[in-house]
Amino acid sequence: MTTDVEPVTATTPRPLRRILLSQAWCEVTFLHWAVDPADVAPLLPAGVEPDVLDGATYVGLVPFRMRAAGLLAGPGVPYFGEFPETNVRLYSVDRQGRRGVVFRSLESSRLATVLGARQLGVPYTWARMRVARTGDVWSYTSRRRWPGPRDARSRVMVRVGAQISAPGPLERFLTARWGLHLRQVGHTAYWPNEHPEWPLHTAELLAFDDDLIAAAGLPQVSCPPASVLFSPGVRARFGAPVRVEVPPGDRTYGPS
Repeated sequence: MTTDVEPVTATTPRPLRRILLSQAWCEVTFLHWAVDPADVAPLLPAGVEPDVLDGATYVGLVPFRMRAAGLLAGPGVPYFGEFPETNVRLYSVDRQGRRGVVFRSLESSRLATVLGARQLGVPYTWARMRVARTGDVWSYTSRRRWPGPRDARSRVMVRVGAQISAPGPLERFLTARWGLHLRQVGHTAYWPNEHPEWPLHTAELLAFDDDLIAAAGLPQVSCPPASVLFSPGVRARFGAPVRVEVPPGDRTYGPS
């Protein structure tokens, strides 16, 4: 693996030259657990390995509300571009030093969105979902419809606290991610993105009941998480994907 890894920065180190997708990530809760990198390395696409901070990598459960999702830099597709989502994700770095995320699953309440994204290799699943707010308390519920395991569920409730004026190394590591590593049509692709700096808040986890992490093939986690954060959200844009280089016969990476 390359030692020339891009720094963890609050804003993208690589402004996009061409915009393919745009979307807003709103009312986002970030739950994270530290895990042994060796436990998740086999689950990553070829050409990437776990990104590590102080000897650990992280499993993330991130429920939020998607808004104004659409093609290019447009205003978003009505109805189909707005839905609750919950993703289970890991943290990755490739030979070119690009840090990113790897999604193990993404729940969505829009079947058309699920079917379209799965054509691109993005592991979306269809679910009944709800996001609700009562004062400073946010709740997220999800129950999977398709594909299996059917009825995999998640329930998260948090109380939002004060804004974090100066995020620390862990908060930056978990949220300042400028791309997605994805297995596509026989190779690994890197989809770059850009967005403003996350406005982050402290948060208290009030309730947690989840099957999605286990359904994604990840190690069992327990409460409390290592990190609980909330953000009102950011507007994001994705650029054209690039192929991740994997030397022939290199078996030090994830499954091919």
